[in-house]
Amino acid sequence: MIIYNVTTKVTVLVKDRWVEWMKQEHIPEIIATGLFHDYRFCRLLEQDDSDGPTYTVQYFTDTLENYYTYLQEYAPMLRQKAFDAFGDQFVAFRTVMQVV
Repeated sequence: MIIYNVTTKVTVLVKDRWVEWMKQEHIPEIIATGLFHDYRFCRLLEQDDSDGPTYTVQYFTDTLENYYTYLQEYAPMLRQKAFDAFGDQFVAFRTVMQVV
């Protein structure tokens, strides 16, 4: 199994709106691609939240091919939607893991 992990630090100004957007729009759009079969949305604890909270979303897929298809066909448009909605009010980094 492949896990596509997105970790995001969100400013205090938009955190509530961002969480709702993630739950109502962004995560459902990624799952609707059919390339990921499940996800987990978490808030990181024991972090310095003075600038805002940090969240992680893990999307689960069966193959690296599905992940690469997502990157090529969907990621640019979905990342642009996030930027259009929240501008510089967040910073994200991505990692890919394989369950062993």
